Amino acid sequence: MNYFSVLVKLLQDRQSFLEEIKKGVKLTNKIVALLISSAVFFGIYGAIIGASHSWMQVISSFFKLPALYLLTLLICFPTLYIFSIIFGSKRSFTQYLTLLMTAEAIMSAILFGFAPITLFFLISTQSYDFFLLLNVAILGLAGFLGIKFFYEGMQLLAEPEITGQDTRTKLLQFWLLLYAFVGTQMAWTLRPFFGSAGDFQLFRDLEGNFYVNVLQIVGRLLGY
Repeated sequence: MNYFSVLVKLLQDRQSFLEEIKKGVKLTNKIVALLISSAVFFGIYGAIIGASHSWMQVISSFFKLPALYLLTLLICFPTLYIFSIIFGSKRSFTQYLTLLMTAEAIMSAILFGFAPITLFFLISTQSYDFFLLLNVAILGLAGFLGIKFFYEGMQLLAEPEITGQDTRTKLLQFWLLLYAFVGTQMAWTLRPFFGSAGDFQLFRDLEGNFYVNVLQIVGRLLGY
């Protein structure tokens, strides 16, 4: 099985891909293919941003960026599935997981598409804060588009004939916010991905938080 051909099919014809998920067509194959292809793309992007520090950070970020997305999925997925079936959904565990993996794969493909741009700024700029903020924006954009696709896919899988659809939609919107917060906290827990001046560190102490750190970086770039 060509794992990357499954991702290409998803990107070329998302509507058809979602219809296959709805019908339960080869879901296990899709999950495995999307997991492998997205892990590779996340890893490549992680290696590029890690190159801003050292070869050890390259290796570390190659593994930590895929781990960030996978761990976020593992933490948040049970909540989505359990509350969906409590409020009437008849979709299977595998259907939900496949759909969530499509969102992860789309995020990874977007990051892979941005990889040459990120590499260009890595080579052409010496500003650590600018490079860091640029990649926060790219990662945020990829996350937003992946979540948007997941929300649209969930609407396609919706079962309007079964009671509780309005409640499930509201729970889904809440879950998407939860997913975003868990993802940012997980990123803060697993940092550094970029590295900074000084010796290589696999992990850092858990002081501060992601949002305060981003505001501090913006302040430094603006001269405050």
